[in-house]
Amino acid sequence: MPTILIVEDDRDTREMLERFLELEGFTVRCAENGRAALDMLHREGACVILLDLMMPVMNGWEFRRVQASDPRLSTIPVVVVTAAGRREQIPAIDAHAWLSKPVDFDRLLETIQPLCEGF
Repeated sequence: MPTILIVEDDRDTREMLERFLELEGFTVRCAENGRAALDMLHREGACVILLDLMMPVMNGWEFRRVQASDPRLSTIPVVVVTAAGRREQIPAIDAHAWLSKPVDFDRLLETIQPLCEGF
């Protein structure tokens, strides 16, 4: 069963995404910040990472910089999920896709399903 890692500091958003994805048949892991996410990825891995940008301890930009430089983690696709505004207004971050909050669940599935095929 494919595993998705949700990196999100807002508990309500994290739990909502987790419940939805579990109902869709995914295994879901959650982290409250980028540092916790990196620790979890080293232990368990994932087929895709749903990444918030604005978080304490280690924000999304810092997480992505570290993740991209780690050969064991750099191939895991990242989907940014943010309420920070339009992509053009946000400082550059390399990601497979961008989704705005509140999340459109149909679009979320369309985005992540191809990334988890074969897991």
